[in-house]
Amino acid sequence: MDPQHELLAQGKHLRLVRVGGWEFAERVRISGVVCIVALTSDQRLLLVEQPRVPVGCRVIELPAGLAGDTSQTPGEPLEDAAARELVEETGYRAPSMSRVFAGPVSPGMTNEEITFFLARNCEPAESRSVDITEEITVHAVPLPVVETWLAKQASSGKTIDIKVYTGLYIACKLDQ
Repeated sequence: MDPQHELLAQGKHLRLVRVGGWEFAERVRISGVVCIVALTSDQRLLLVEQPRVPVGCRVIELPAGLAGDTSQTPGEPLEDAAARELVEETGYRAPSMSRVFAGPVSPGMTNEEITFFLARNCEPAESRSVDITEEITVHAVPLPVVETWLAKQASSGKTIDIKVYTGLYIACKLDQ
């Protein structure tokens, strides 16, 4: 940890620090965060749905996860983490994946940055290693009806992760 950082609290996955008068959260023991905009060959966007304790409801999200967060993956390259998370969370693999951009998630609250990847022509993987701590439902939604589908999910009480809309921009503008 940077000597200018005053440690306020630390848990297994996060720590709260102060630099000057600014307090913010940092992840511990990761090499990055990845988010995958995954499209099948028939232009379906792969979305995941899972309960999220901090917001108290089920959330519709893009497949995403932490890089280098296990003892088997220290320093894991982001590209490897994106490919791994796609298979773990959706059961799909991508023959083609490219880094799109990276940026801060919530720069007033955390120093965490997320890197977006575009995965084209996703197809079911031969095998899927499921994280038993996650309760994930996979949705393959045709791109032309995603916005209507999301509105229906929101009206049923689910929350839509804001990164899904970034993913729609990527899918519609960059997957030409």
